[in-house]
Amino acid sequence: MITYTLKRIASGLVLLVAICAAAYALLFVNGSSIARNIVGDQATEAQVAAKEVELGLDQPLPVRFLDWVASALSGDLGRSWFGTITVSDSLTTRLPVTLALIGVAMLFVTIFATTIGTLAAVKRGWIDRAVQVGAVIGDAIPGFVLAVVLATVFAVQLGWFPAVSSIGPGSGIDAWIASLTLPVIAIVLNYVTASAQQIRSAVIQQRDRDFVRTLRSRGLGEGEILLKHVLRAAAPAGLTVLSLQFVGLLGGAVILERIFALPGIGQLAVTSTVSGDIPIVMGVVLYTVVIVVIVNLAVDLINGWLNPKVRVS
Repeated sequence: MITYTLKRIASGLVLLVAICAAAYALLFVNGSSIARNIVGDQATEAQVAAKEVELGLDQPLPVRFLDWVASALSGDLGRSWFGTITVSDSLTTRLPVTLALIGVAMLFVTIFATTIGTLAAVKRGWIDRAVQVGAVIGDAIPGFVLAVVLATVFAVQLGWFPAVSSIGPGSGIDAWIASLTLPVIAIVLNYVTASAQQIRSAVIQQRDRDFVRTLRSRGLGEGEILLKHVLRAAAPAGLTVLSLQFVGLLGGAVILERIFALPGIGQLAVTSTVSGDIPIVMGVVLYTVVIVVIVNLAVDLINGWLNPKVRVS
């Protein structure tokens, strides 16, 4: 297990370096245009050149990237080009909002999908048909459409929830709950049936395996077989789907953050990209990739613990 863990950590670090290097190259490849955009079209060539020196854009691209990596390893991601706030401070104030949104939503998706998918696999009948129909509908309706409908009905028309997020520095738990309820519901409605269908298929597949028939022949009850053996064998498939949804939400959350005016990293990424605040953009890339690597590592380790064959392969 130690060797398996080290291999997964090494692959995660390679992924982190590769994505950061590619993003850095794409963002910084044209230094003169960056400096020109910051100082404005009316600036002279001397002013543009001075800004390039100030930002370090006169250095070769590999040198700049290595300097950025060295600073990042020391915890210094630089400062915003359009303000005095540091990149780390800007991200740490917004990251909890995005993680809370995705984390709470995926917690409910996991609970509901596991329950519904298992019932559909065991009971079949109308529950099974409802899950399959719901999965098709969930795939057909974009998540932002559900979010707009929820915001229009429950926030604008009924006024049950705030139309604009009230989360800010020092906000209490009430503000967090009120601001996150509608976007969490939108995510759950959009993802739960698709996840339930995957878990249903995995449970059905495991219940037809030879080891389940052997357990039945030994006199074990269906409940014990399901809870202790079938769900454990079906867990890797469900975990993989849920982890992919979590990673996808890191990018997709920007739409919900725009609709509900949530101060998350998605909103920050959009505004920084539009304004050309590249240090902030690189900070968002770094934080996002680190989260993806951690989630993938956790899922791989759990799958390796549940299924020793994964560690061998």
